[in-house]
This record gives sequence, structure tokens and C-alpha cells, in this order.
Amino acid sequence: MSLLSIGMSGLNASQGALSVLSNNIANANTAGYSRQQTTQNANAANQFGGVFIGSGTTLADVRRVYNEFLDAAYQNSTSLNSDAKAYLDQVSAVDKTLSDKTTGMSSVLSAFFAAAQTASANPSDTSARQILLTSAQTLSNRFNSISNQLSQQKETINSQLTSMADQVNQLTSSIASLNKQINQVQGASNTTPANLLDARAEAVRSLNELIGVTATEKNGVFSVSTGTGQSLVLGDQSNSISAVPGKDDPSQYTIQMNMPGNTAVDIGNVISGGSIGGLLRYRSDVLMPAINDLGRIAIVTADTINSQLGQGIDLNGEFGASMFKDINSAAAVALRSVAGQGNQGAGSLGVTIKDTSKLTNYDYKVTFNDPTDLNKVTVQRSDGKAMGTFDIAATPPAVIDGFTLALKNGPMQAGDSFKVSPTASGAKDIGTVLTDPSKIAFAAPLKGEASKTNQGTGTFTPPTLTVPLDLQGGANTAQLRVGIENSMPVKMVFGKPAADGTQSYTINDAKGDPIGTGTIIPGQANKISINVPMRDASGALVVPAKSFSFDTSVAGSPTDGDSTTFSFNASGKSDNRNAQELLNLQTKATVGVAADGTGGTSLVGANSKLVSTVGAKAAAATTDTTATNALLTANKNARNSVSQVNLDEEAGDMIKFQQYYTASSQIIKAAQETFSTLINSL
Repeated sequence: MSLLSIGMSGLNASQGALSVLSNNIANANTAGYSRQQTTQNANAANQFGGVFIGSGTTLADVRRVYNEFLDAAYQNSTSLNSDAKAYLDQVSAVDKTLSDKTTGMSSVLSAFFAAAQTASANPSDTSARQILLTSAQTLSNRFNSISNQLSQQKETINSQLTSMADQVNQLTSSIASLNKQINQVQGASNTTPANLLDARAEAVRSLNELIGVTATEKNGVFSVSTGTGQSLVLGDQSNSISAVPGKDDPSQYTIQMNMPGNTAVDIGNVISGGSIGGLLRYRSDVLMPAINDLGRIAIVTADTINSQLGQGIDLNGEFGASMFKDINSAAAVALRSVAGQGNQGAGSLGVTIKDTSKLTNYDYKVTFNDPTDLNKVTVQRSDGKAMGTFDIAATPPAVIDGFTLALKNGPMQAGDSFKVSPTASGAKDIGTVLTDPSKIAFAAPLKGEASKTNQGTGTFTPPTLTVPLDLQGGANTAQLRVGIENSMPVKMVFGKPAADGTQSYTINDAKGDPIGTGTIIPGQANKISINVPMRDASGALVVPAKSFSFDTSVAGSPTDGDSTTFSFNASGKSDNRNAQELLNLQTKATVGVAADGTGGTSLVGANSKLVSTVGAKAAAATTDTTATNALLTANKNARNSVSQVNLDEEAGDMIKFQQYYTASSQIIKAAQETFSTLINSL
């Protein structure tokens, strides 16, 4: 081997090293680029006499500096951080809306009850009543506004899922194409194409920003699958995904994987990680429960206030009218259920609220499972609790967590199902319908008045109806109201104390005819229920016979002949007893009451719980994002410590290879001079 050849091999090796080094420097800011290094091998030595003399060097390989373990950790932390950030971005907006005084429910709920307090103090003041109506309108408008924001967020998530699914498809298609190119290059030259490998790794990292995936390598080819094993890329083939309306609820998009053979698999419930995973997790964990919870508060607000006002008498001497829309309007009953996409039957499911205090913030799946009796359904709650099997044709219908089901518009088929959301539309549907302040019923329907000639010390509590009026009672409630107006007054007349320590009394109707008797124990509190036969507007007893009852409590010691008259409170303009009951709703447990009547919270308490629940999840999301960001930074730095271009290091290597190049050229120069000397000596 000549000196010239040895110099040329060194020159070529140093030139190749400088080229690789320059490429590193040029790609210092290229995303996903892994720095490259050259490796050299010594050429075979030649024997001269009894010694072996080397013949130069060869540039053996350009090696990609890469650590599979560190890159996998970086990919995984990318997925976790993108999930946490997507979740936090969404929950922060809802948390601000619900907790802020100017946008949340707390201030308007407090303002409504403050207006009720002011109006209650002077029940005949029309201006105070008008302020209460204005507060009611503000309250319902705030429910509507927040509901609209939450619904818009749901639509935004649907749009984001659609856009992200397209981005996922572009990346998986790119990874499959890179797999093919890498396989072709490696097969043809048995070398590793570093740039293609970097591009593929960066595509997988970008994919992890969107959806959590796992990449496994076999024979240089990546297989990419979701965390639960659904294959997105296999060799040079990829499966696309789509954001499509959910089968149970078309308003909530899910992710389906499009498989070969025109088959599709719903993977929405098993996706985790990435922005898609974060959005789906947020929607199921925060958004939908918040929509249901807010709707429940709105329904309970409308129902309890309407119900309480319906017990009283307004300034016109008439029974009270509803302040808010009917919670069981035909439209509301129909919109609380959504038919499954695969239903074969033509029927729909009506959902009627029977007891707002028992409502939950869950959804329900109702399935017609019995082909021999299509009136029987099984009900499962979204928290996994099996509610049981029910006959929806039964009379009266079974009450399930405060609501009933009724089949409408035709029969169903076995296997048909419905998603039932009793409270989801509550905040959207609430609205104020009362416009006349004089029709706010602040007075109680009944009053009692002791005779001015009474001689004893007997006292009584204001009379109250034993069974509150049912605003959903239709014709029966209307007849009862008429009956209360026309069947009063009645008089309680006390007799002489008996030897056994009791004292009798007689109840007489307006004509003086006795309609009941009883006894009390003087000196004690005696609760008395008085049953009154109902009369129509003409004063005749209704046919068939009906009655109503009211309660009072007698204390002290009446004397013989003392009496008390109980009558319809038609002129109770200064009576605020029903207004006080309305005020009690601010602290009365009316939301989330258990089946046995225990537990529960007030309207204000329920809203505070909603705010604190979302706030706690927002705080947890902030912590989660901070933690995953720290993990991502640590894993990125670890990966970069191995693979990233270090300009200081590259600058040092450049000087070294420049000197190497110069030294090799000197070898060539020495060979030339030696050759020239040899020629000149001849």
C-alpha cells in the first residue's frame, strides 16, 4: 500500500466525518433529529518482510445516536402531558364560569331569595313583588346562559375530535409509508437510514400528542397500537379512525376505528392519553356530570318554587300560579330520552319527573330485553348500578330515582334501548312564565280566627293542608282548589271538660251541621286533623263524595262554648305565611334526598357542591399537568442528553477533524515530494 493511498483514505475519512458533523450542526433545531456519528475501521495490513504495515482507514458506518428506552419514556410522557393539558384547558373554563360571581349561579340564587325576603316583609307591596319577578327572570336566564356555554363546549369537543382524528390518520399513514421506505432501504443496502428513522420516531411522538399509543419494533418495522391494543399501524398498512356520533347519544361524538372489510369498532371508551384521551376523559368526568347536575338544580328550583307558590293565595284571592315553566311539559318529557341507533321498533320513551328531590346527576340505559313481554325493561345507571326490571305499562308507573317511564308512539322490539337523561336539559328548559306580580301567592290558603267571646286560654296554630296540593294533579287538583274555596268556613266548638281529663269538640260546617268530633287534653299541645267534605260552587256536596283535611294544634284550656272558625283566606293580602315557606327553600334539603327521605342538600348547597366538585377537579388537573410537564421535561432532557446535537461538542469535533484532514493532506504532500525526489534523482 502506497503512502499516497494511506493519505487518501485518511482524507476521505476526515472529509466524511466533517460532512456528518456539518449535517448535525445544520439540523440542530430540526424536531426529532438524532445526532449522527461516524465509525472507522482500519484497512487490512500488508506484510513486508517480517512485519505488517497498515494500509489506511475506511469509513465503516454513519451511526444514529439513539436510546430506545429513553425515547419510549419520552413518547409516553408526551401522551400523558397532552392528555392532562387538554383536560385542564377545558375544565378551567367551566370552573371559572361556575365559580365567578358574575357568571355563576351563587349570586343569582342569593339575589332571588333576598328579593323574596324583601317582598315577604311587605307582601302587599307590588313593587317588591316585581323585583322578585325580575330576580326570577335573571335566575332562569343565568341557568340558560351556563347551559348554553356547556352545550357549546360539548359541540366544540365534537369538532376537535373530528379535526384530531384527521390528524391521527395523516400521521399513521405517514408512519406506514416510512415503515415501507425503511424496509426497502435496509433490504437493499443493509444499512440504517437515520433520517427516515428520525422522521418515523417524530411522527410517533406527534401521534402521542393526539392519542396515547405504543410503538413496538420488529425487524426494523414499527407496529403502532392504542394503549389497549387496537392496531393503528401494522407494517406498511394503517387503519384510520373517525369521530362519529355515539350510538347511545348522537350529541356526543365517539372515536371509531375503521377496520378492513368495512367494519368499524368503537374505541372511544378505551382511548387514553393524548389530547383525544384528555377531551374524552374531561367530557365523561366533568362536562356531562356538570350538565346533569346544573339541570337537576334548575329542575328542583322550578319545581319546588312552583309547588310552594301553588299552595298559597295571591293578591286576587286566588290560588297561586307557577312562576317557572312546567318541568313536565310535553317537549321536556319527550327530550329526556334518546333512542339507540340500532332500534327496530317505532316507539319513543317519555320520561316524567315525579319527585325532584330523588333525582340524581346520572344517565340511564333502558333496554327492552324480554321478547315475550315488550313492556318490561331493564334499567342500568351510568355509574354501573342495576336499577332492576320494570313494567312500563303498570299503573301507577314505577318511580325510578324520581322519574317514571312511559312508552309512546308505537311498539318496541327486543334489544331496543334508550339513553335516559332526566336532568340534562333542565337548565336549558327553565324559563319564567309569571308576569303579573299580583299573582305571586304569598298568603296561606286557610286562616283561623278565635271567637271574640272566648273565655278560656285555648290557642291554636295557623291551619295547614294535611296533603300539599299537587301541581301535576290536573283536574283533581283543580277540583280540590274549588272544593277548598267552597267548603269553608268550618267552626270548632269546645264542650265541657270530662271527668277523665279530656275535653270534647265538634266541627260544624258553614250551615252549622256537624261534620266531625274529637277530644283534646287541656293544657297540652294537641295536633288535630279536620276532615272537610267537599262542596262545589253551588254549595252542594260533590258526587262522588270527596273531602280534604287540614291540620292545626290546640293548646291551653278552652272553656265550654269557646270556638274557632277556620276559613278560606281570600283576603289575606298582608299574610306572608306561604312567602316564609318559600324562603325556607333556601336552606331546606330538596336536592339529592335518599329514598328513605334522609340526606340531601338545599338549592344553595347543591350549587356550592357543584362548584366545589368542578373546582377540585380543576385543581387536580392543574397538579396533574404540572407533574406530567415535569416528567415530560425530565424525559425530554434525558433523551436529548443522548440524541440531541450539542453545538459545543460539534465545534470541538470540527477542529479535530479539520486537523485530521490537514494531517492526511500532509501525508499526500509527503508522498508527492518523495516521488518527485525519486524522479529527479534518475
